[in-house]
Amino acid sequence: MTGERDDAAVSAQAAERAHAIFDPIAAEYLDRPGVDIGPMFGSEGLRVRGKVFAFVGYKGALVVKVPASRADEIEAAGDGARMQMRGRTMREWVMIGVDRADRWVPLTADAFAYLDEITPKG
Repeated sequence: MTGERDDAAVSAQAAERAHAIFDPIAAEYLDRPGVDIGPMFGSEGLRVRGKVFAFVGYKGALVVKVPASRADEIEAAGDGARMQMRGRTMREWVMIGVDRADRWVPLTADAFAYLDEITPKG
């Protein structure tokens, strides 16, 4: 039981560090039309017209949705890894750790541009 509590404490600390980086980025997007915060994978994420494009995952990594080809590039560059969900690799969801926080702003921008393009307007 102690191990589970330790894991939870580590995850909470990681999420806190990640939010310190992510929250100022998110604030800039919340000024844009159609952007708000909503639920995603047990967290809250940035949405454009109801579709989530970026959020902090429970392990304290930024998670973004980008085209599969862009996800391939991110992995090849060593900037992130595809998200795993119940043993399944997600094609368009990539996790970027706090060790690559310098990539969070441009990758959030990539995710926003992608979802803004594919999400119906109006």
